[in-house]
Amino acid sequence: MEIKETKHWTVDEIGEAAQKLKKGGLVAFPTETVYGLGANAMNSDAVSGVFDVKGRPHDNPLIVHVNSFEQVKDYVVALHPYAQKLADTYWPGPLTLICQTKTDLFAKEVSAGLPSVSFRMPDNEATLMLLKKAGVPAVGPSANTSGKPSPTTYEHVYHDLQGKIDGILDDGATKIGVESTVIDVSDPEQNPMILRPGAITKEQIQQDLGIEVSYDKHLLETSETPKSPGMKYKHYSPDTKVLMVKKQDWPAAVHWVKENNLCAGVLAGPRICDEVRANTAATFSYSDDSMLAATRGLYAGMRALDEGQLSLDVILVAVLPEEGLGLAYMNRLKKAAAQKYFEG
Repeated sequence: MEIKETKHWTVDEIGEAAQKLKKGGLVAFPTETVYGLGANAMNSDAVSGVFDVKGRPHDNPLIVHVNSFEQVKDYVVALHPYAQKLADTYWPGPLTLICQTKTDLFAKEVSAGLPSVSFRMPDNEATLMLLKKAGVPAVGPSANTSGKPSPTTYEHVYHDLQGKIDGILDDGATKIGVESTVIDVSDPEQNPMILRPGAITKEQIQQDLGIEVSYDKHLLETSETPKSPGMKYKHYSPDTKVLMVKKQDWPAAVHWVKENNLCAGVLAGPRICDEVRANTAATFSYSDDSMLAATRGLYAGMRALDEGQLSLDVILVAVLPEEGLGLAYMNRLKKAAAQKYFEG
């Protein structure tokens, strides 16, 4: 692989980044969820480069980022009756729409052979300007090594992809911290179905649309191609072993760490971190005990503990209620921990 100088672009240098993106370069960009690795969705070589530098499985489809819903209308075969309402309500924002698309519009690698493509309009002014100036839609999976915690800052992207991509558009830390909600509206005859939870919850969507919305929880077989990123593979996982800890199990978990002389990191809210700090090697506290703070700090915390100077044996992460935004938090945490809880 050709080693490149990875440029650091500020928001004042969007024009340069846009030209690089348009001409087939790999440009990481900020969104309100996580940083994405951008490539011209019409350019097969550029899209293939995304898979190569991330080490991403080729049967894992990509989300196409656009700067308006009008663009999407040009690409779809039949628009779902609720697609316009979803876009009007949540775009720009952390909602991805899966639509049945016309053939031969995008690089074949985008859809992984499926007749549908995922679309999103990110809620970030710098990236919307990037897309507008580039004049092309861009794929944008998380700008990290595949399977690792997604990046929420410029520094996270640089850590994983320096020397592998053309540049990074820096707009500070992301606001939400976990990937978008993905909803399938590819079949106009079926009600929308959520394939991946995110900041926009099932309850919100049902209330705004006035209909029942289902949540696809089935586990994919090895031979199945996922319709949405994040459905099939182990994701979001640091190199250090991760264990989920339920609220009532923290005393037992701390005792286990001490008894076995483990070098343990803790990722939790301020209250728990204060209680365990004296008996663990490192802590990363969410800014407060709210669900939003936990979601925003999940990836950043796993990265900070995993990539710090200490060589940790285990990272203990707080389990939160699986409701509302907590469904997205726990979806990512369970995959990071390979579904494993601390069992005292």
